[in-house]
Amino acid sequence: MQTTAQLCIVVPCFNPSEAWGISFANRYRELTDRLASLPVSVSLTLVNDGYPNGARPEVLDQLPSLLPGMHLVSYEENRGKGYALRQGIAASEGDFYLITDADFPYTLESMAAVVEHLLQVGGIAAGNRDLAYYAHVPQFRKLLSKSLRWMLRNLLQLQVTDSQCGLKGFDRAGKAIFLETTIDRFLFDLEFLLLAKKRVHVDPVPVELRPGVVFSKVGWKILATEGRNFLNLFLRQKNDALFNR
Repeated sequence: MQTTAQLCIVVPCFNPSEAWGISFANRYRELTDRLASLPVSVSLTLVNDGYPNGARPEVLDQLPSLLPGMHLVSYEENRGKGYALRQGIAASEGDFYLITDADFPYTLESMAAVVEHLLQVGGIAAGNRDLAYYAHVPQFRKLLSKSLRWMLRNLLQLQVTDSQCGLKGFDRAGKAIFLETTIDRFLFDLEFLLLAKKRVHVDPVPVELRPGVVFSKVGWKILATEGRNFLNLFLRQKNDALFNR
């Protein structure tokens, strides 16, 4: 007899519009329909990462009627994606967790592949974008991504080099590690993979973006902050390696 596992999908958002709410609800329903053939019971936790100008977006009050049973986590100050996901994951309870972005940028097949991998082997399933990904991104973002992959492979000796893919899944052991992360914004993904190193197995799962996905701009302020975060992670990794010799 096949056992049904509880899958918690955790999604952060910031300053959502009414139009986004309808699109989000439709994409979530498409995903649950795709997962219906798998032995999972699906729940949704949406994290509202702060109120712009102190005003609560009206769509947050509309979403529960569009998606009955969803769990909303909300707070006033914008803290960043890493912080938001920690709040949502801490507030969710299941056997497996799937994190993705608010626009569901990956194909249904990609998200299902991550879930299927978790059901088979557990641990952490990290989405891995293939070389075709670079044909659809701005030149500057391409340079950033390729440079980071080189550093992860050569400086941090990580087997999974696409740390910033926004689609990841993990089991309860992975949840405990994820909640140990401290970075509030973008490099929380890398911190998570470094903390998981030698503790649970991390497997890359090939994923693809949906056609027409629009990429947000990466500002210099964000680059400066994440550059410091990368340096701190690198030094922490080197100190741990020296200590464990």
